[in-house]
Amino acid sequence: MIGDVFGRPMRDLRISVTDKCNFRCPYCMPAEMFGEGYPFLSNGEVLTFEEIARLARIFVGLGVVKVRLTGGEPLVRHSLHLLVAMLKEIPGIKDLALTTNGVLLERQAQALKEAGLHRVTVSLDSLDDEVFAYMNGRGVKPDVILSGIAAAEAAGLGPIKINAVVQRGVNDQTLVDLARHFKGSDRIVRFIEYMDVGTANGWRLDDVVPAAEIIERISAEMPLAALDESYYGEVAERYGYRDGDGEIGVIASVTQPFCGDCTRVRLSADGKVYTCLFAAEGHDLRGPLRDGASDDELRDLIVGIWKGREDRYSEIRASLTAPLEKVEMFRIGG
Repeated sequence: MIGDVFGRPMRDLRISVTDKCNFRCPYCMPAEMFGEGYPFLSNGEVLTFEEIARLARIFVGLGVVKVRLTGGEPLVRHSLHLLVAMLKEIPGIKDLALTTNGVLLERQAQALKEAGLHRVTVSLDSLDDEVFAYMNGRGVKPDVILSGIAAAEAAGLGPIKINAVVQRGVNDQTLVDLARHFKGSDRIVRFIEYMDVGTANGWRLDDVVPAAEIIERISAEMPLAALDESYYGEVAERYGYRDGDGEIGVIASVTQPFCGDCTRVRLSADGKVYTCLFAAEGHDLRGPLRDGASDDELRDLIVGIWKGREDRYSEIRASLTAPLEKVEMFRIGG
């Protein structure tokens, strides 16, 4: 296992399999900027499943134990279950997961499970029809996502986590209802502070609902108590209902940064390594890989990238005098 400049190990690999998405969420891929003519990656620019599996095997050899498939929306990548099957064969992967918006989940859940996927996380920002339709930018209603969640659960892709990005004045008035809906189930809702990922979403600090306020609002109606973290580097702070009827989580990247124990590395669909969600540039692996680099040579490149890693954007955000250019979230997943 290798460490970065601050001694943080590499344990979690997030693989973006496509930069395309069937949603246009304003906080990630606003429709006015990413319309029909937007130049997304071509098929030749995107890593093949074989290339992804080869790189994943090298990352696992360096200490990665958790692999998550992301996008864009990963389920728009044709025959994704075939990649899952390849990754399942890599010794050392203890957790193989997928983050999805859930639109295509109902029809793919069983194939993904049979291929070896362990679990899914589904994005669902509100149960209110109008609010959710606005937030996904495509007019999709929550029932579609709930059907996908039910199909995933039936296929055995659990425990299922629900991710909800909370924006003040947009969907914060619906967060208690979302928590109440899933209370008493095995599905864990994780409320995420609205983050300044990328440069396209017009982020303002005033739009952030702090995690402490989220907990206060929910606990006022359904009392909560703090729980211990499940594992080193867990990004969500856990809270259990005092009546024992489940739990929720909050991800407080803005108000309570967790850079100090971040163990995540990201591989973009076009083969670049990003060592932070807020990074400006990636390190190219596709070029060397397609030019014939050996596994050892690729391994040395990755080791050099990680050992030089000194990212801690969320910790220094408040001290910045000007906004930084950052990679858009849909290129590297959340």
